[in-house]
Amino acid sequence: MNRNRTNIKKDEYIFRVNRVIDYIDANIDQKITLALLSRIANFSEYHFHRIFKSIIGEPLIKYIQRIRVEKAAVQLIYNPQKLITEIAFDCGFSSSQFFSRVFKEYYEINASQWRNKNINKNKIIRTKSKIVKEIKFPFKYYNIRNNANIPESFINVKELPDMEAAYIRHIGAYKGNSDLFKSLYSKLFKWAEAHKLLNSDTRTIALYNDFPEITDEKRLRLTACITVPEKTLADGAIGKLKIRGGKYAVARFEIFKNEFESAWDMVYGEWLPGSGYQPEDRPAFELFHNDPEHHPEKKYILDICVPVKPL
Repeated sequence: MNRNRTNIKKDEYIFRVNRVIDYIDANIDQKITLALLSRIANFSEYHFHRIFKSIIGEPLIKYIQRIRVEKAAVQLIYNPQKLITEIAFDCGFSSSQFFSRVFKEYYEINASQWRNKNINKNKIIRTKSKIVKEIKFPFKYYNIRNNANIPESFINVKELPDMEAAYIRHIGAYKGNSDLFKSLYSKLFKWAEAHKLLNSDTRTIALYNDFPEITDEKRLRLTACITVPEKTLADGAIGKLKIRGGKYAVARFEIFKNEFESAWDMVYGEWLPGSGYQPEDRPAFELFHNDPEHHPEKKYILDICVPVKPL
């Protein structure tokens, strides 16, 4: 009985901290204070600062600053025409001088040097996410083993809708950890089934909020989601968020489980540089169209979806 009460209490704390993380992500360009975040979490400032660190493993102020610096590092690479001062303000820094000092503390070089060093390495690969629902797009499957050249119909830029989602968040390493994914989705589907939320329209989603080549592996954020009706109420360790729709580059693949990295490499490293588009500041994800166990070669059929905007 005491163990159950402890779990309920911990789940509630996680739920409140996740609400704060969602707010930070959505308002990273705004002034964010401990007082404001404490109110969102419904904790006192004194206690919330300690609760956040105990759950996330990182002090709140340091967490916010790191997210801002890493977002700026990505923009410096993928927005080569954007002024560094503009990037600094877009990522929530109060001045270009403060941004310069913090950036150099993190990367040991200044923002200009970072941009020049990485501008030709626009091969930052987002690790994977999953969505299960059949959606028909006007192009054929693309098997990276069969053709080293990208066909003209390989990618279509499309408008995707907003999606309401329930989620469980994981912070830490996840690449190649199938047991972690199974555990997260098992909990999520068990919750959804108990709330009678599963139906033929349910989509399974994994959002990856960070770039693995920029964020330290132990700080990577994985958000395992399923779509739910708009009025669904989250509870316990389950949070709720809106996955923003908009313009996405959608690439169709039919691949083995060990070819995901090559697929993402192809989208970011080969297609994107000559596409006339640049990544927008929303998580990329995958849409899965099959259960690989039912595929004759155990392959995944999926769409890699990358949020984009014109250069």
